Amino acid sequence: MKTDDKLLLRAIRGENAGSPPPVWLMRQAGRYLPEYRELRQKADGFLNLCYTPEYAIEATMQPIRRFGFDASIMFSDILVVPHALGRNVWFEPGEGPRLDPMNIGNALPVFDEDAFHSHLKPVYETVAGLRESLPAETALIGFAGAPWTLATYMAAGRGKDEQEHARKWMFTDPDSFAALIDGLADAVAQYLIRQIDSGAEVVQIFDSWASALAPNAFDRYCIAPTKKIVETVRAVHPNTPIMGFPRGCGASYEQFIRETGVDGVSIDQGMSPDWAANALQPHGAVQGNLDPMHMIVGGDAMKRDVDRIVSALGDGPFVFNLGHGITPQADSANVEALLKHIRG
Repeated sequence: MKTDDKLLLRAIRGENAGSPPPVWLMRQAGRYLPEYRELRQKADGFLNLCYTPEYAIEATMQPIRRFGFDASIMFSDILVVPHALGRNVWFEPGEGPRLDPMNIGNALPVFDEDAFHSHLKPVYETVAGLRESLPAETALIGFAGAPWTLATYMAAGRGKDEQEHARKWMFTDPDSFAALIDGLADAVAQYLIRQIDSGAEVVQIFDSWASALAPNAFDRYCIAPTKKIVETVRAVHPNTPIMGFPRGCGASYEQFIRETGVDGVSIDQGMSPDWAANALQPHGAVQGNLDPMHMIVGGDAMKRDVDRIVSALGDGPFVFNLGHGITPQADSANVEALLKHIRG
């Protein structure tokens, strides 16, 4: 199958890909799958799972074999970027990621592109291996964390509500914080370029903590660095679609899709699909936005919400997805029921 014929890529490039819409789920490879839990135990550590291409390819392929999604997303983590930039990163079992926190005014070291890409070579090998392993009709998505979200983890040493450490830094020493954001934007752009070089057909930028930014800060720390990343990637790969996900940013999704240059946006479950059809689809593709709780509960309520989303967005460029990542408590039977209902 030619790349241009893949349903997901057609939708992100602005076509109505038809009925049923293409579908994949954020975090579709994960702890809700027993085969993933077995692989995680075998890998002996989450970072080892990310950095061992054999394991990362297998984790990516597991939900494709089981469910036949229209796209796969390479198995990795957004924090491999700060790790490659010299920050200490580890994962506490049952608690999530940890980093050595950066103090206000700290600076990233001078960007060593060779060392950065050498550290991330296993990720690029994973992408290349997936292009060989995936079914011909399945699109391959690469990804990275957005600078603001990466900075929040780097400032606090972990994910926290309200992102208080990064926001204190932003107000206390705006020059050094802006330098951190801009340095991360450069690194993220180079990371995405190399993923595309290795075989990624579309890339997504995850700004998971965008909701913590007030409007002026949203302009400077979400819109501006994302625009910079998009322009840098496009200068090398002008035809590769780019999606953004400034989760929780409310009506600012419209500004984001208009001003950053992305081909489309993922929207969280708090957004009205009818609003998204009117405000966002004239500017690009929309991806979303079923509440992940439905993957735990299932049933008729799930089907009604699926129908509501598809009815609102299905006549334009649209990719069905969740409003955030699937959770470890999800029931794979509900994923199967979801796909059966969408595909008829």
